[in-house]
Amino acid sequence: MAQDQSTPAGPDLTQGVALADFTDGKLAGRVGDQDVLVVQAGADIFAVDAHCSHYHGPLSDGLVTGQSIRCPWHHACFDLRTGEATCAPAFNALSCWRVERSGEKIFVREKLPHPDAISASRPKEPASSPDKIVIVGGGAAGFAAAEMLRREGHRGSIVMLSSEASAPVDRPNLSKDYLAGSAPEDWMPLRPDGFYNENGIDLHLKTEVKQIDVKARNVGVAGGGTYHYDRLLIATGAEQVRLPIPGAAQPHVHLLRSLADSRAIMDSASNARRAVVIGASFIGLEVAAALRARDIEVHVVAPEQRPMERVLGPQFGDFVRALHEEHGVIFHLEDTVVAIEGKRAKLKSGATIEADVVVVGIGVQPRLTLAEKAGLTLDRGVRVNAYLETSEPGIYAAGDIARWPDRHSGEDIRVEHWVVAQRQGQTAARNMLGRHEKFDAIPFFWSQHYDVPINYVGHAERWDEIEVDGDIFSRDCLVRFKRKGRVLAVASIYRGLANLQAEFEMERAAS
Repeated sequence: MAQDQSTPAGPDLTQGVALADFTDGKLAGRVGDQDVLVVQAGADIFAVDAHCSHYHGPLSDGLVTGQSIRCPWHHACFDLRTGEATCAPAFNALSCWRVERSGEKIFVREKLPHPDAISASRPKEPASSPDKIVIVGGGAAGFAAAEMLRREGHRGSIVMLSSEASAPVDRPNLSKDYLAGSAPEDWMPLRPDGFYNENGIDLHLKTEVKQIDVKARNVGVAGGGTYHYDRLLIATGAEQVRLPIPGAAQPHVHLLRSLADSRAIMDSASNARRAVVIGASFIGLEVAAALRARDIEVHVVAPEQRPMERVLGPQFGDFVRALHEEHGVIFHLEDTVVAIEGKRAKLKSGATIEADVVVVGIGVQPRLTLAEKAGLTLDRGVRVNAYLETSEPGIYAAGDIARWPDRHSGEDIRVEHWVVAQRQGQTAARNMLGRHEKFDAIPFFWSQHYDVPINYVGHAERWDEIEVDGDIFSRDCLVRFKRKGRVLAVASIYRGLANLQAEFEMERAAS
């Protein structure tokens, strides 16, 4: 999603505004050349950046809960008192301004000192805090854990072992704006290269972890090196399912998981006329939209009757198909690719499609080998308790591999969503420092298809009723997935505030 850097608008907040002018406790205005949002939270008035530090979403359309504000785009949360990003996917704090109140008028004064991303104002660690923390994985959960450890004041060592070739990047963008060519390269890193050295995070790239010795508390890597840990976080994530057909190993056939993968697809697409996307998953269809933005003819081949029906139901599935067809995508549903002969994709139905580039998006599977070899309890993932600790004390798991007790659904679940992985990394970090904090965030993800955002909160593997508020095909809807009358999940299009409210209601119901 492209960031909006528009000229500041609205009233000059330094000249004073009336409380009567606020809408839902919020008023957007300007201070000099900066957009500022004034927020009334109970008896308090705050002034903060008007846009989310993640993708520049408009916080004026967000939800105020207590002394926090939540972004309507991707549900980042900020402390109105300090500006701190308290909940992923945002990590950068908002700027804050001093506010004066005179009768019914509010005046915004000077900007306050910006809080450091790694806060020096945190309470000191307890004496029992671990000295050596090792994080296995360089994705969403691993990065979020390392960043939060320093933000929480951890002074011991942090070693981060990543099999990736690049430092942690904004993975959702790999199939969205970056692949479409509308997001520049410098948007991709979650933090600048110097961040890791500056904050004492010992990041090792292209490093394969071979084993975990739970008795000696050592992690062994390829080449013979070992790292001792007092606390260990396993955040190995998931890997793409490979297509077991002839021709799948050719250079123009791609998976999409890493920055290198996205770059390789763009290189193949640079002179391509036609592409085949195998799989009608979220990733597959985001890739289709990105390639259409490059004016490439796109064919989608998938075995299901309609795309995304398993997650979003039949009505939403029909809408998603129609949306992509409106943009020129050609579907071959209830079919599969059985071989790729040169640049010809052969289908089970007997049809063939000439393609200059092929992208495989048929799902992912959790990377469980390390955990299994270490003797950790597995259950279609690594089983963790409410604090994200595994069956081995001192070892935590987060992200795509973790199966945890979800208080909202009342079931043990494992989800493969970017924001969930980040939030679990943050909770695991605090618990490795002895905070004893339950992970109770409601799962959330977003998907982007051309100019249509789909937000989804909650978790519904099965339902017996779908309730539609609004009209899916008019791109204005809130869709509730229910079982036995209880709302398990909510999907929406262009109803960001209602989606936030649904998330908040689920939180309260689960508490």
